[in-house]
Amino acid sequence: MPRTQALAGVRRPDAKGALRIAGLCLLAMALVWVVAELVPAAHVRDAVLLGNFTHLEGPTVNTVAYFLLNLLNPLLFTIWGVALVLVAIARDRPRVALAVTVVMGFSPLSADRLKPLLAHSHARAGSIHLGPASFPSGHSTAALALVLCAVLVAPARLRPLVAIVGAAFALAVGCALLILAWHMPSDVLGGYLAAALWMALAVAGLRAAERRWPAARLRRD
Repeated sequence: MPRTQALAGVRRPDAKGALRIAGLCLLAMALVWVVAELVPAAHVRDAVLLGNFTHLEGPTVNTVAYFLLNLLNPLLFTIWGVALVLVAIARDRPRVALAVTVVMGFSPLSADRLKPLLAHSHARAGSIHLGPASFPSGHSTAALALVLCAVLVAPARLRPLVAIVGAAFALAVGCALLILAWHMPSDVLGGYLAAALWMALAVAGLRAAERRWPAARLRRD
């Protein structure tokens, strides 16, 4: 079969599904913030849950927690992003490389810009009291953005493994933030949703581009 006919017969998903997911992430983010700020019971529960996590701290646990969070410092995060872009380019997937750049560039930046806009007071967790500008967590945003980009870049046969390892890493980063009392649980959840929102938008863009400008050749992913 001629290659052009084979390409014509390939069913390419449209962007609508990814855009719906992006909309759900945005709605969930707004809901988490509203509940955490405006519902008194949730306000208190957020602090209680944080207090429970801080009871897990100790020399060994704290060392591991700081190590995990240090993996997401600006320099290392940039290195991870560049590495994923280079892998995508090496696999002849320039659109994916662009998507990785967008997600890893804009998701932490958006979290940083949202914090002062969405600042609200937190209930105390014992002697711990976080400042108001903490939603969403930049570290949890960066962690899940890194994981989702790694899954996007990985070959299809490796994606389940990358997804499992990545999910464990993102969850561990979230726990580290709570154990060290850097963020409220709602902040961590908001960060995850922010990263998922940007990835959903990136996937929508990839699908729209593929339908508008189909790849010149079929790839075995």
